[in-house]
Amino acid sequence: MRTHDIALIPGDGIGKEVVEAAMLVLRKAAEQGGFTLEETVYPWSCDSYLETGRMMPEDGIEQLRRHDSILLGAVGWPEKVPDSVSLHGLLLPIRKAFDLYVNMRPHRLLPGVTGPLRATDFDILCIRENTEGEYSGAGGRVHSGSPAEVAVETSIFTRRGVERILRYGFEQARARRGKLASVTKSNAQKHTMVFWDEVTEALSAEYPDVEVTRYHVDAIAARMITHPGTLDVVVASNLFGDILTDIGAAIQGGLGFAAAANVNPSGGVPSMFEPVHGSAPDIAGRGLSNPIATIWSGALMLEHLGEEAAAKAIMAAVETVAGTPERLTPDCGGSATTLEAAEAIASELQG
Repeated sequence: MRTHDIALIPGDGIGKEVVEAAMLVLRKAAEQGGFTLEETVYPWSCDSYLETGRMMPEDGIEQLRRHDSILLGAVGWPEKVPDSVSLHGLLLPIRKAFDLYVNMRPHRLLPGVTGPLRATDFDILCIRENTEGEYSGAGGRVHSGSPAEVAVETSIFTRRGVERILRYGFEQARARRGKLASVTKSNAQKHTMVFWDEVTEALSAEYPDVEVTRYHVDAIAARMITHPGTLDVVVASNLFGDILTDIGAAIQGGLGFAAAANVNPSGGVPSMFEPVHGSAPDIAGRGLSNPIATIWSGALMLEHLGEEAAAKAIMAAVETVAGTPERLTPDCGGSATTLEAAEAIASELQG
């Protein structure tokens, strides 16, 4: 029997609840699909930081390296630990250590879900560069605490980094509807963003079957709202992709539906899958959180591991339950708890 070794990092707040809910669905899909999930739980969180002074142990990356994949719940509890500490202590080190340079976020309306727009043809795949750009972490402060204090945060764009994320986007566009939107702000940022535009232009010659449109980030933000049906695959830098995918999540019905994959397409290291939403401390432990984003992320994980049939079965079950919103959590108009919503999805899985 096929076995996949999975690292689970529930993290903080509702992360624990949604990971538990997602695994209920994933285990049933594995049982029906003829494979097993070998699970190891890592209790790394803001609570562990307060106990040990670290978001994860010094050898945390090496502990994760032996796994086939990682499923993450949520990171952060600002009242306990600053986000700048929790994010840079757990999530970003994993992305960078395993060179998970693709952050892929699918945005589409599920049957039965009513988004804030009148559009019904909302299906956009956002590809975000995940290891450099505006979140490179290069910079610092001088004259700290004085009136002359200076803070510098330097964006890093390498030809290797820009080319590989754009190439991944081109390949995804070729497999979908053949349209690629490349996002910059090259009218204002004449070095990094013009560089991105140049690499886009050079690569487009290798993909004559893909229609390429270049957008400034403010213009595509508006287009996602006014004309979402004109977009297919959107490729953007770390910061721009982060912002645009929150718009995508809002259009698809909220962060409770927004899934994400952090992937190294070359393989050989564990890729990481996570819901886009945060830890939501205000509703933690109350069973109110929507588990669909984490279940969807789990389906992306199974697809990445080669279990395409199981991934499709999960998404079909999600769509069936989404079509009867009363079986979902209160944010969807239902009355189910987090686990009850997951149980409803699991019950729809076809053997």
